[in-house]
Amino acid sequence: MILHAPRERPEAWRARRAALTSSWMVLFALIEYPFEWLAYVLSRWSFLEVLDYLGSFSVLVAVIFYFSESGNRLKQKHYQAWQVINTAEGKGGSGGRIDALQELNLDGVALIGVDVSGAFLQGVRLPLAKLERANFNAVDARNSDFERAEFTTADLTSGNFRNSNLSHADLQDSDLGNGDFCSANLTGANLSGATLDGADLGNTDLANIRWQTIKSVKGASLRQARNAPQGFLQWAAEHGAVTSGGNSDCP
Repeated sequence: MILHAPRERPEAWRARRAALTSSWMVLFALIEYPFEWLAYVLSRWSFLEVLDYLGSFSVLVAVIFYFSESGNRLKQKHYQAWQVINTAEGKGGSGGRIDALQELNLDGVALIGVDVSGAFLQGVRLPLAKLERANFNAVDARNSDFERAEFTTADLTSGNFRNSNLSHADLQDSDLGNGDFCSANLTGANLSGATLDGADLGNTDLANIRWQTIKSVKGASLRQARNAPQGFLQWAAEHGAVTSGGNSDCP
């Protein structure tokens, strides 16, 4: 493809001058005519044609490098997100951790063993998150989304998960002791081997939970728990849970 097309040779000045009918047009023509010749000469200079090709080639090279470096840019973004999380470890408040956790999860990065104990994470969205062995001790994660998240052997003790979505979450062998799960959605959650001592599960949706091998429910509150599987509340009461005798404090 020719990017630099040669221009037509300008007509002779005598012919141009003869076509002009007023003096002011002659003045403008005198200014423009040398530039027409300059443009004509330059249009036939092969070097400028080469420059046109090089300009287009540089754009192509820039595009190639942009896409080839996309992996490094993604790694850098993940590194910065982990830096935010690790720098704020053990501190209260959010410290940018909500956005950092969500970005990593959206990119499919496993959050195994992450420590957000004591953090303010209200409204965090981490569906399908890989949170095995994570430390959520005393975290404030009210109104959050952990649908189908994997919390195997995680520490959720004393955490606030009120009104959060934990439907189909894998909480196997996790510790939910003294956690606040008021009005949370635990539909289909796997609680096999989990510890629920002192947890508040009032008004919680317990439909289809896996409970048969729960480790302990001593002191857990199940007042007004909803959709509990057949036999669960009776078993829980026999193992130290509170299932009646007052109204739940949950909204």
